[in-house]
Order: sequence, then structure tokens, then C-alpha cells
Amino acid sequence: MSQQYPLKEVKGDAVCFVPGSPIFSVLMEPASFCYPRLTFLRSPYGQFGASAGSSQDLAPWPQRLVTQRWTGPVDESPPAAMSRNGYFFEESGYLKCDTDDGCEAKEETAGEELFDAVNSSIVSGDSIRFFVNVNLEVPPNATAENESAGCVLLHTSRKYLKLKNFEEEVRAHRDLDGFLARASIILDETATSLDDVLREMLKHFAEDPENMEPSCNFEKIMSTLFTDSGTPREGNVHLLSDTIQGVTATVTGVQYQQSWLCIICTIKSLQRRHVCISRLERPQNWGENSCEVRFVILVLAPPKMKSTKTATEVGRTFATMFSDITFRQKLLETKTEEEFKEALVHQRHLLTVVNQRPSGMSDGHKAHGPKPLKLHEFLNVGKGISDDIARRFPVYALDFTDGVIGNNKAIGKYITTMIFLYFACLLPSIAFGSLNDENTGGVIDVQKTIVGQCIGGLLYALFSGQPLVVLLTTAPLALYINVIRGICDDYNLDFSAFYAWIGLWNSFFLVMYSLFNFSLLMKLFKRSTEEIIALFISITFVLDAFKGIIKVFKKYYYHGRTGDSYLEKARTDAIPSLGINTTFLMNSSVSRSMSLENQTGMHDVHYGRETAVLSLMLMLGTLWLGHTLYQFKKSPYLHARVREILSDCALPISVLTFSVVGSYIFKDIEMSTFNYNPSESLFVLAPVQSLSIGSVMSAMGLGFLLSMLFFIEQNIVASLTNAPENRLVKGTAYHWDLLLVALINTGLSLFGLPWIHAAFPHSPMHVRALAYVEERVENGHIYETIVSVKETRLTSLMANFLVGLSLLLLPFPLQWIPKPVLYGLFLYIALTSIDGNQLFERVALLLKEQTAYPPTHYIRRVPQRKIHYFTGLQVLQLLILCGFGMSPLPYMKMIFPLIMIGMIPIRYNLLPRIIEAKYLDAMDAEH
Repeated sequence: MSQQYPLKEVKGDAVCFVPGSPIFSVLMEPASFCYPRLTFLRSPYGQFGASAGSSQDLAPWPQRLVTQRWTGPVDESPPAAMSRNGYFFEESGYLKCDTDDGCEAKEETAGEELFDAVNSSIVSGDSIRFFVNVNLEVPPNATAENESAGCVLLHTSRKYLKLKNFEEEVRAHRDLDGFLARASIILDETATSLDDVLREMLKHFAEDPENMEPSCNFEKIMSTLFTDSGTPREGNVHLLSDTIQGVTATVTGVQYQQSWLCIICTIKSLQRRHVCISRLERPQNWGENSCEVRFVILVLAPPKMKSTKTATEVGRTFATMFSDITFRQKLLETKTEEEFKEALVHQRHLLTVVNQRPSGMSDGHKAHGPKPLKLHEFLNVGKGISDDIARRFPVYALDFTDGVIGNNKAIGKYITTMIFLYFACLLPSIAFGSLNDENTGGVIDVQKTIVGQCIGGLLYALFSGQPLVVLLTTAPLALYINVIRGICDDYNLDFSAFYAWIGLWNSFFLVMYSLFNFSLLMKLFKRSTEEIIALFISITFVLDAFKGIIKVFKKYYYHGRTGDSYLEKARTDAIPSLGINTTFLMNSSVSRSMSLENQTGMHDVHYGRETAVLSLMLMLGTLWLGHTLYQFKKSPYLHARVREILSDCALPISVLTFSVVGSYIFKDIEMSTFNYNPSESLFVLAPVQSLSIGSVMSAMGLGFLLSMLFFIEQNIVASLTNAPENRLVKGTAYHWDLLLVALINTGLSLFGLPWIHAAFPHSPMHVRALAYVEERVENGHIYETIVSVKETRLTSLMANFLVGLSLLLLPFPLQWIPKPVLYGLFLYIALTSIDGNQLFERVALLLKEQTAYPPTHYIRRVPQRKIHYFTGLQVLQLLILCGFGMSPLPYMKMIFPLIMIGMIPIRYNLLPRIIEAKYLDAMDAEH
């Protein structure tokens, strides 16, 4: 029987007076109730404090008067509540307690007394959980003492950690292997207080020669483990700073695993990570939610660590193992350190096997490559097209009304996206139209390129299955057209007729691909392969920009002597009668410029190095302003909606700004602009009957290679547009869209207009512009996640319609856009397209320190060396693709689509021989 203290005052049904000792018991005798026994423990350590035996730390506590009135039967279930103020309650029954009586009488003192309402959760061994409400009454004379003692603020943060997946996360095994190599295990520790146990563990570190830290002060580490480290004198709240503990969510609240405790700490003076496990000789009662601690895990780590090697991650590894009650029971039965280690290794094996079973059943096919395609899937003619129509036709009307009619209107987003898409379609049309004009001698010019873009874009926006995909003429198509022109010149063929026949054969093969469901082959393209091709397209944009600016420098900067000779001759011819010393003019600071006024009839135009330098400034300025505005939504300036508008309109703002700078502010300096030769008739049928049978058959071979390019580009861009992270909900239409592209290019080929297909990165950028994005922070890294996307046809329709109206702006004001601004546009498109490209991110890892590595899925699941191996192999494939696609030999450019197809057997047959298949699948997986 517990010692009984005299009652000082009676209020309610049960009252006991508590003298200086913190431990007391109450016997209650309410009528018609049984006799439960309650034990109250007040710990100065709060949640994890000293044991009951540490009475020396508890002596100065003030006397407390506790009042309770029991209003429920013993078997009544309690309400859920959380624990506070460091009180622990242990009982042999469960009941519901109410303390509302007496509160009204106490309020009459008008602040003379202090009441703390405590909601405490009780879990003790295998007993049933219950909750108790307690009113703590402090005598009036204690108020002054509390006020004089001072008050500090304590910030408490709780967050859930996922159990570590031993089958996927490689660090789990490496953390355990590192611990086993330098095992620091204390068996049957006799210390009873938490401070003494931690001191013994740190002492074990200090005495172990393998864990020596020369500049480490273990007394300082001891103080760092608690919250009162570095606080003022009045901040004597002695709580553990950072812990991990197992919890289980139940219908009545959160149930803690109280037999183990993981303490983690980051110490600047440490050079490497340290782990110590201590098994206590007897269960210790250290406060709330830790009433029977048998195992203490101490994890120390330096702050500058890779995201998967931090103290929290190491603690998560061991906490996952200790969360198994069977494993803890086995550890209690071990006699030596070797048996303890063997139990750890066996538990790791069990966790790995358990995690493998569900993944093997659900995703087992991924470990052995994709699901094999059956032959009958390709022989079922037209099934893919019919399925696409059946999937998309029911939501066709919604593509016009979503965001316009209803509650979730997005008209403002539609307008900004339309403006962005208009410039994103018009400016590449001007750039590649100018390039085609140079390559074909004016047969395909800027005017025809804009007309083809308008017609093809409108048809695709109206009838496609995925209207968010953007059709454009691209750099690879410009390369093909250049090669075709060279073949025609070599064999004296009519360019228009040969071009038309290649386009017709290309459309024929595309129709066959769509009818026989060849788009199913895109299942064989993994994410890594798609990213190689996407990065190749981005590189082509960069090379086109640098090729253009190099031409400008060759013409105006490095050939200055030729220009000066011409200028000197012009001066001699123009002003001999004026008696001006031309030598003086040549030696003056304006010798590179010439002002031929009334004598030559020319305006004041400056030639030479000024043009080259200004061109470079315009290109880099367009890139800088565009990318700055694109990232402006992440800045704290202006209103969120204004930032979003500026980000969506980054491309048109940058192009218009530097077009004004180049054409108006520096109008005295000559700038390179695109050629404009108005066509007499835009719609003239090509003389397809003029070619011989042999020429038509040779066109078939070129058309087949071109169809491979169309097939890969169209399906990969559609796949990137329909990526799971974009959260599109209306379905895909790969087969139908491929058929529609074939029909559109049939008409374009017959009338000598440039071909178009799905464009990267314009299509993913179109999706991004229509998306609602939210940011999340993980381990200090900010990630953007798409919440939803407005899937509409209106933006593409209006943008391509405006592209057609732009014919009225030729030659002016569109010709005021200098070519260097278009080069800056190419760089902007390339830079924004690599955002989110995992290949580029992994290449960037080679230049980063490990502490800056983001906590991505492949960082957690794949060893770092394997990641770098895989990145190197991808870069090698990219270089091979660039070698063929950008070769100076024209015929090698024609076969680079076959190189893209060849990446499939490389991914499935060659790479698994170098890197394990599970690691390849992890790096190809989504986040």
C-alpha cells in the first residue's frame, strides 16, 4: 500500500495534498465505482525526463493541490487527446475524468490563482489507453515566485518520417554496414537517469580508438542534446532537442512505442557520423511517452552532409529497424555484441524481403523490361484510332468551355498563354523561314512558312486529340530541306516536285504507322531515352543561335580589313572634290563608320564592329530578360498575379524590348534582318508529274527516313506533354494525332509549304503556361508541383489565327525584329526546356558538393557511383546522336532518326550488363 498523506482540503470527490515529494497516490472511494489506483509522476525533463529514482532533481518543486471528480464508469471509453506539460499518468483501469466543477468558483479570484489544463495520453505496456484531465492549482504565494523566476519560449515541431524502404533506399544498407564496421554497442547499461545513460554512451565514443574525434568536446555535445543549451539562466527547461520515436495512429489517438528512443544531434566539430546503441539493464521511466525505455539509439553527425547521410536519415534507418516489436524482443535475448550484430543483420534481411514481395507482385514486369507487345496488337487495323476518338470525343465540347463557362474561370490565364504561344509560334516561323529562304533560294520563304504554320496549327487545334501539343517547323526539318535542295542541285531535279513527292511518301508511311498502331512502340522508350532526345533538340537550338552570331562576327568583326578597303574606296569616290584628308578619316575614331550623305544617297548607317558587338548584346539581352521574367514568379516582388503574368509573358516582352533597342534606339547601326520577298501566289500545286519513276522511288527512301523523324518527334513530344506529373485528365490520342499530322503535311507538301510536326519544348511550355503550380520544400530544396491544367483548344486556336494575321505585318513591323533577337529567342527556348530534365540535373551533380544534392528518388535508391555511370552512358549516347544530327556531311543528317531508334536496344540489352536493372528502373521512374 502506498504511503498516504493527510488531506488539506476537500473539494469534489477526491482531493490529496502533495508535499515536496513528486510521487504520490490517491485512493478514491466514489459510490458505486470500483477502486482504481492512479500514480502521478512529474518529471523536470518534460517529455523525456529523469526516472523516478532521480529525486535529487525533483526536490525544489512547489506543493500542489490536485482536485478530481470522477463522473464516468470504469469501462467507459475516453476521448482522444494529446499530452502536454511533461506529466505522465499510469493506471490499472481506464476512466473518464471531468474537472469543470470548481472552475467557476476559482475564477472569482480574478487572476489570484493559476490553472493549467492538461490533456494527457496514457500508454503503459500492454494496458488499455485512457485520458485524464487535471486542474493544477498553485497557491497565491507561488505566483510571485513564478514571475520572478522568468519565462522562456520553447518551440516544438513534430513531423512524420516515412519508414525507410530497405529494398529501394541503398543508404539503409550502407548505414547499417557502417555501424557494424565500427560497432558501438553497450549491453545491460546500469545507469537509470537519461543524463547518465547519455554520458556513458559519449564516454564509450571517447574510449573507442576507431571513433576518436580529436577536436570534439563531449561535454559540449552532452549539453547540445538538450534544449537548455545556450539559453539564458531562466531557460532551465531540460528537454531533448531532437528525437525519433515510433507511433501508431488508432481510433483514440496516437500510441507511442515507449520501449526505445532514438536521439539525433548535429555537431559542427565532428568529422564523420557516429551511432551508439545502448540496451538498458532495466526498463526506465523517463517521462511522458517513455515509461519503459530499454533501448537508446544515439546518432551524431556533422552538419555538412549529403541529404541522404544526415543525422535524421541515419536515425530513420535504425528507427525503422527498432519499430518491430519482435526484433526488440530478440535484442533483449542476445548475450554478446556479436549476437546483437547478427540480430541487426537478420532484421535487415527481413525488411528487405518484406519490401520486395509487394513490389514484385505489382511491378515485377519492370525488372525484366517492358511488357512484351503482341503481334495481334499491330494487326488490329485502326483500333488505336477508334479508341482515341472514343476517348476524346465525349470531352470535345469541354475543350472550348472549360475555363470560360462555370465557376473556375481562367480567362486571364488564357489571354497570357495565347500571347506567349503567338510569339512562340511566330518567331520560330520567321527564323526557320529565313533559314529555308537562304537554303532553297527563295522557294520556301518566311511568307510561306507563316502560311503553313497558320493552316496546320488551326487544323490541328480544331481536330487533334491532344490540343496542348504545338505544331511547328523545326531545326531538323530545316536540315532535311537543305539536304533535299543539295540533292536536287546535284541531279538537276525540280525542287518543288521532289519536295512534294518526299512529303507524300512521308505522309503515306505515317498513315500506315497510325493504322497499324505503331505508336504502341513508344512504350519501349524509357524516360532516359526521351530526355536524351529532348536535350538533343535543345542543343540544336543553342547551336543555331551560335552559328548565326558567328556569321555576324565573321561578316562585321573579323573581316574589318575588307570592309575598310571598301569604305576607303567609297570615300575616295564620294568626296574627292571636298579636299578632305581621307588618311585622317581612316585614323580617326570613326574610321570604321562611314557617313555617305547627299553624295551617295545613303542614310547614316554604321558598318563594322559596332554591328557585331550590338548583335551579341541583343542576343544575350533577350536571353537575360526573358529568363529573368520567366523566373520572376519565384521572387517576392509585386503581387502574385502580376508576377505570374510577367512570367507567362516573358518571351514577348523580351523580344519586343530588344527589337526596339536594336531597330530604334541604335537605328544608326546596321542590323541583320530576315529577307522578305513577297510571293506572287502562295498556293501553287507542285508539278509532281514532272519526275521520272526512278526519282519518285528515290523520294520514297528519303520519305521513309523523314517519316521516322516525324514518328519519333510526334510521339515523344506527345509523351512529354502527357507526362504523369502534368496531371492531364482528358486522355491521350497518339494514333489519331499521328494520322492528323500525316493529312496536314500532305496538303503542305503539294503546295510547297514547309512541313510541321509536334515541337519541343513549345508543347510542354504550353502545358506549363496553362497549369496551376504550387511549391513544396523538402530538405531545403524547393520543388514546383503541378496541381491542375486547363486543357483547352482556345489558346492554340487564337495563337495560330494571330499568326495568320501576321502576314499583314510583313515586311514592317516584323522586319524590325533583328536576327540576333531571334538567336536570343533560341537560347531562351533551350534554357527553359532543360528545366526538369533529369539528365541535365544529373550532369550538374558532377559539379556540386554532396551536401547540395537534392533528395530525389534516384539519389535515395541508387548508389552515387551508379548514378554517375548511367549519366556518362547517357552523355555518350547524346554525343553520338549529335555527331550524326549535326554532321557537316548532308547524308549523315538523314539517318540520325535511325540512331534514335537504336537507343531502344541499347537501353534494354546493353545498359543492364553494366548497371543493375533495378537501378536503371529507379532512375527511369517518376518522382
